[in-house]
Amino acid sequence: MCEELPTIAEIRQAIRNIPDFPQQGVQFKDITPVLANPRLFNGSVELLVEGFKPGAVDAVVGIDARGFIFAAAAAVKLRAGFVPVRKKGKLPYKTIEQTYELEYGTNTVAIHVDALQPGSRVLLIDDLLATGGTAAAAAELVKKLGAQILQMGFLIELSYLKGRQRLEGYPVRTLVVY
Repeated sequence: MCEELPTIAEIRQAIRNIPDFPQQGVQFKDITPVLANPRLFNGSVELLVEGFKPGAVDAVVGIDARGFIFAAAAAVKLRAGFVPVRKKGKLPYKTIEQTYELEYGTNTVAIHVDALQPGSRVLLIDDLLATGGTAAAAAELVKKLGAQILQMGFLIELSYLKGRQRLEGYPVRTLVVY
């Protein structure tokens, strides 16, 4: 029996807003109610990979840490590999790194040197698109390994932070936009 996909409004309604977390002035988007609801979680993954069939994607790249949840589920659905992009120093094998600017300072993400083969077809998935810095850095790592990003997918987009502008040239799919 095929269950009907949730609407974007249902997913949005399940996302909790936590004021002043992790610091004063931040409105944290808590996705745990979406994850706890099988229909919303599975439906979110279905919507993120809509239009892709098993065999059309070689790997799903997930961004540390909540992006791993959606990316791993998408990889299983698409019968593709899962590749983590992690914060610097968290991967055990040889890596390449990409540093990017934050509002105050920089951050660095890494990927294993053998995680993707040249020409690999990739979906890049994270839970949240904010300023776009992390996603742009992850995309640069994918590019350095010679792979091709077919699409970037995000459960949530904070459009007022204009992260999509940093991802120009990549197809971007977001489900819930604030």
